[in-house]
Amino acid sequence: MRVVTKFGGTSLGSGERIDRAADSIAEVAEAGHEIAVVASAMGDTTDELLDAIEFEATDRDEAEIVSMGERTSVRLLKAALTARGIDSVFVEPGHPDWPVVTNELGEVLPEETRRRAQALSEKLGDVVPIITGFLAEDPEGNMTTLGRGGSDTTAIMLGQYMDADQVVIVTDVEGVMTGDPNVVEGAQNVGEITVDELRNLSFRGAEVVAPSALSYKDEDLTVRVIHYQHRDILSGGTTIEGKFEHMVDMREEPLACLTVAGRSIRTSPGILHTLSGALYEADINVDAVASGMDSITFYVGADVADTAENVLHDKILKTNTLSSVTVTEDIAVIRVLGTEFPDQPGVVQDIVGPLAGAHINLVDVITSATSVAAFVPWADREKALEIVQNAF
Repeated sequence: MRVVTKFGGTSLGSGERIDRAADSIAEVAEAGHEIAVVASAMGDTTDELLDAIEFEATDRDEAEIVSMGERTSVRLLKAALTARGIDSVFVEPGHPDWPVVTNELGEVLPEETRRRAQALSEKLGDVVPIITGFLAEDPEGNMTTLGRGGSDTTAIMLGQYMDADQVVIVTDVEGVMTGDPNVVEGAQNVGEITVDELRNLSFRGAEVVAPSALSYKDEDLTVRVIHYQHRDILSGGTTIEGKFEHMVDMREEPLACLTVAGRSIRTSPGILHTLSGALYEADINVDAVASGMDSITFYVGADVADTAENVLHDKILKTNTLSSVTVTEDIAVIRVLGTEFPDQPGVVQDIVGPLAGAHINLVDVITSATSVAAFVPWADREKALEIVQNAF
């Protein structure tokens, strides 16, 4: 088996934890597996180095300074493995075998990085390379960085380019949890989670795997997250399944838009529960939900619009909070899925602008961390789909 393992800063935060990491790496190597290691800076070293820069430093100087955390980690791990009789080498920018190449903006150059990563992978089995995470170099050999979460990106990217069987992210959490164990009681480990699910959680505060790193995962690459206290790298934790799809998709059947208005929707607890619960009890699937200042809009299949209208109207009659329900039929929805939307200013404008330029009315726009859904009149769906596809 070929494994790429990333040790986060917490998992290397003390001499004891470095020993534990070295023990687990040695066990994998001694079992006959090929392993490459990506190491983050110990503890909060990177943040401390950044805080120490209280002057105007160039990007190159800043990269050199913050690199010292990762450079220290790989040397410590290499020494610990040597003490265990494991032939290892630390690999950092400037090393002949360094794999990660970016442009001056820190954007990975995939073809050159893949070529170098595959060359490095040919040495696995004979030696354990310990690679600095987060760091990179440009084609001229100048130091660059991959930004926040860069060590995760290094690991999963190298896992793909080195044709690894597994990437194991060793961190300070027991994989992905059902909730924050510091806040909720009884939080449990999630054994399996999809890339889509984890990316949405990550963009909303779940600090498990950097969202940008998951764009490098494909169907054939197994990625797991385990706690640093685990001795066995090859088992336990949470398995991340699938790959994130980049696509533009249009629903084949028309939707209807049902908008419920009410003066006190924002200040009346349970209104959304009441309305969506009523639709659930009527076995009506909701495609999307949007909320306004004093309204809630449900998108349902056009074939059940009449039933849905009657269900919602019944609830309006039973409460003083709601005023009326209106229905607009023959609506199409076009969804755009992408991996870097939160880091790409203007994504919504890239959709809205061309549609407006083609004089296509926009019924609604609903966004999430990884998708944009544009609702347009059914009659304009083919033209709108072509416009959005051209934009992405």
